[in-house]
Amino acid sequence: MAEKLASESEIKEGEVFTCNTRIGRVALTRLNGKICAFENTCTHDGGPLNGGKLEGSEIVCPRHGARFNMETGEATRMPATESIEVYPVQIEDGQVVVDLDA
Repeated sequence: MAEKLASESEIKEGEVFTCNTRIGRVALTRLNGKICAFENTCTHDGGPLNGGKLEGSEIVCPRHGARFNMETGEATRMPATESIEVYPVQIEDGQVVVDLDA
């Protein structure tokens, strides 16, 4: 089921915007103009990713330095070995709509 999570103007390049959803916290960011939506939980220790640094297409976990690709969800650096979920995004009437069941 798709949910409206934010207005398109709230999502900025180089910043992470987080939302409470029915499945937990989801992070949104703008990457080269495209909005990405991904699970806001590190698969290594269960902590939030939103305090981490954005480097290219990756987010760096603020606690132990694990890295995740924000477009594919792939874990790209230890200590994380499991990917995070990523979600399809559409823009409808200026709203960011995310398919949380995809």
